[in-house]
Amino acid sequence: MNQPSIYQRTIIRHQIQSTALSAERKLWVYLPPGYNELLSYPVVYCQDGLEFLNFGRIATHTNKLILEEDMEPPIIVGLEVDLKRRSAEYSPDGERYDLYRRFVTEEALPWVESQFPVRRTPEERILAGDSLGGTVSLHLALDYPELFRKVLSLSGAYRYSTLDRLEAEEDLSRLDLHMIVGLQETAVSTQWGDIDFITLNRKAKSLLEAKGATLHYKEADGKHVWGFWQNHLPDALRYFLG
Repeated sequence: MNQPSIYQRTIIRHQIQSTALSAERKLWVYLPPGYNELLSYPVVYCQDGLEFLNFGRIATHTNKLILEEDMEPPIIVGLEVDLKRRSAEYSPDGERYDLYRRFVTEEALPWVESQFPVRRTPEERILAGDSLGGTVSLHLALDYPELFRKVLSLSGAYRYSTLDRLEAEEDLSRLDLHMIVGLQETAVSTQWGDIDFITLNRKAKSLLEAKGATLHYKEADGKHVWGFWQNHLPDALRYFLG
């Protein structure tokens, strides 16, 4: 049986010629049911944007939460990733990280705000990411406190450059995070070797709490895959928008 038309997704695709990255990058913009350009909406910026849409089913989850649970409707922006350069752009010590953060803050965000009625305060912008996408989301919030304060982290890859950065911060009470990590993520194969995501996320949680951040932290049965993260996206969306 086909879904009722009210559950159909509205997604606009746009392509930006990025000066910062010297490349074109796609953006996918989800508009909620009942979208009205005269209203204003909180906005979710997703790293690995196409993956959040296709594998995370974030648009489908959001539609259902809005229509069935009366969740506040957001606009969702999926940012394209260059998989060959993902680590270089998403790692805070990567050689293209500075270029990527310029793309997000100086090109993608201004374009979205010029085209759609998104709210423009750091409390109304949410950064979302999985693995290294969670890492770059947290670092963007650390680097640009005037822009971002909310982070949705799916098994964030919080390696020692991130933990050292958190240790060096004095006050992170401005931050609000939703963190989820899988109990089976104790030896995830990465380009840096096998990583124990559980231990790294626990260390990040302790540092964030010690510095005054607000966070909802959860460990659950699951591996480092979208099949796990997809199931926990509704709770994360409810946390920020419910």
